[in-house]
Amino acid sequence: MDAFTAGLLQRIRNTESEMHHARESGDDFLAEVEQAELEDLHRLAAEHGVQVGSSATAPA
Repeated sequence: MDAFTAGLLQRIRNTESEMHHARESGDDFLAEVEQAELEDLHRLAAEHGVQVGSSATAPA
């Protein structure tokens, strides 16, 4: 796995975690911001052929 792919998958994991914490704390605005960021990261992954799935984003 190259550095770009590893970095992108790490950013996705981090964003998913931050979105989860925002939802748990009731911060709807932050959850929406994180959701938008996650959508952008998934689009970027698709544009570069990076497969993102539950096994791809599981912590290593």
